[in-house]
Amino acid sequence: MTNAPLAAYPALRMRRLRQADWVRRMVRETVLTPNDLIWSMVVHEGEGTVPVGSMPGVARLSVKECAKAAKEAKALGIPAIAVFPHIDGAKKDATGKLAHDPNGVVANAVKAMKDAAPEVGIMCDVALDPFTDHGHDGLIEDGRILNDETIEALVRQAVMQAKAGCDILAPSDMMDGRVGAIRQALESEGLQDVMIMSYAAKYASAFYGPYREAIGSGKLGTGSVNNPGDKKTYQMDNANHAEALREVALDISEGADMVMVKPGMPYLDIVRQVVDAFGMPTFAFQVSGEYAMIMAAAQNGWLDEERSILESLGAFKRAGAAGVITYFAPRAARLLGA
Repeated sequence: MTNAPLAAYPALRMRRLRQADWVRRMVRETVLTPNDLIWSMVVHEGEGTVPVGSMPGVARLSVKECAKAAKEAKALGIPAIAVFPHIDGAKKDATGKLAHDPNGVVANAVKAMKDAAPEVGIMCDVALDPFTDHGHDGLIEDGRILNDETIEALVRQAVMQAKAGCDILAPSDMMDGRVGAIRQALESEGLQDVMIMSYAAKYASAFYGPYREAIGSGKLGTGSVNNPGDKKTYQMDNANHAEALREVALDISEGADMVMVKPGMPYLDIVRQVVDAFGMPTFAFQVSGEYAMIMAAAQNGWLDEERSILESLGAFKRAGAAGVITYFAPRAARLLGA
């Protein structure tokens, strides 16, 4: 890109292109639309809706309510929904065996949403943490997260989700080699059209806290086995950026169709670097902590809620993201359509 030489003031007045709404819209460099949104949604095994205390405006939805939400997404122009399960703690164990249950809440929710609105894409989280009593994304032995054994469990989970009708599998566990194993399994099962959006650069972040409440995640450092108190041995160190590019490169080489950076706003620099380096469809996850901060500040009168929602989402597009996974999706789609 060649930049035009700048004239000196007053020949150049930058404010001329800001003086009215029509001209601001005409020269706007990035535009946010409902097409850029993936609705992050938590499904539970019971009836109705259950509010999430740390995430005002977000509730766990029953399978029936998920089907209604899929119809709402279609009406709002939201192209896809990302599904995350809340599992009864009494049903969890150290191995997360319910993760690949073909009659479980994830499979039932996917089927219900595809029946209700087949035009809406469904993305499923591939990870064990909602199903394990210890809250980790992998199997544990003597306080160590087992990589290869976990991959075997993730492959079973991914194939089950794909057979239930999931369109996009999203491995979020950060085990080495899981994208390649899942892709190979999909090919073997005749499920070659199922897409993979890899959580390629997922950081060990403090911003996931409200999500853990939303899915009823097991408390790290407790449970039926000796488990670590954090996820730093498999999620990325938040000081690193070159490592993120290596992670993304590996997942692309293993068969990922799209990649993701998580969390979102604290890592916009990583989004930009990934887009520039690979030219792949790159998404960002506006995680639960980001949502909670905006909503808490807005409810205290410290931020304009609607402006903050759209400004935060627009930042991802400006950084180069193809789209954003966000709990604000239905609210933002309504605001954008207003």
